[in-house]
Amino acid sequence: MSVLPSSGSATYMDSGNQNPDTFNNFFERWLVEQNQHLRELVAASRQQSSVDEQSLRCLVQRVLDHYEHYYKAKAKWVKQDVLAMLSPSWTSTFEDAFLWIGGWRPSIAFHLLYSKSGMQLEEQLDELIRGMGRGDLGDLSPTQLSRINELQAKTIREEKEISEKMAKHQESVADSSMVELSHLVSEMMRKGDEDGVDVDVEKDKVESAMESKEEGLKEILLRADELRFRTLKTVIHILNPIQSVHFFIAAAELHLRIHEWGKQIDHKHHRPS
Repeated sequence: MSVLPSSGSATYMDSGNQNPDTFNNFFERWLVEQNQHLRELVAASRQQSSVDEQSLRCLVQRVLDHYEHYYKAKAKWVKQDVLAMLSPSWTSTFEDAFLWIGGWRPSIAFHLLYSKSGMQLEEQLDELIRGMGRGDLGDLSPTQLSRINELQAKTIREEKEISEKMAKHQESVADSSMVELSHLVSEMMRKGDEDGVDVDVEKDKVESAMESKEEGLKEILLRADELRFRTLKTVIHILNPIQSVHFFIAAAELHLRIHEWGKQIDHKHHRPS
């Protein structure tokens, strides 16, 4: 089923005009829809006693589909212009400072979960003592906690592997082939200044070298995004429907408010948005 019936995103995706500006438009539309989902989630959390479990499951699935739509769309733009996706113009400089390979660090999902769980546990401590839990994130069972801990350890290992691969790829910008090529082109530029030598003769080598670096970045960014979404999806599968509702509320609130606050900081410092 389509999760964005009114966004027109398919028109953007099929128009052949995939560039950073159109992804900016897509992202802003996606945020509007995330805010709409947040309102639905909050309403469901407040009426959970009167909302049946199947309705909650459908709502949770719609929100999860919305995230999946984002990553599928992003993957297409990554293949178009990976450099723009790694240096996004649609986020604030504050958000940029906390990015990990073009997005949120997957292990943040667990910090978010534990923070919200702790808040809700504290809120209902008296009720829990009387054996009357609310069924939200303050009521995580021992089995759930065990599965979450296992997932967290696995995610951190994969995150580390991707970070190490990114570090190795970044170091490759100064490997022997790049140093030799940069020296050769610099020498030709100097000779060109002196003797009118055509520097463009090495253009193909330069383009080939840069394309190779971009291809490596695409592979790493796509793998990072795959881990981000897989982590989110697995967390949701561990939680029950109402817990998933509360987790998605916390995730949307944090994302939307940080984006908003970051834009305000940029405006304060007269940075272009």
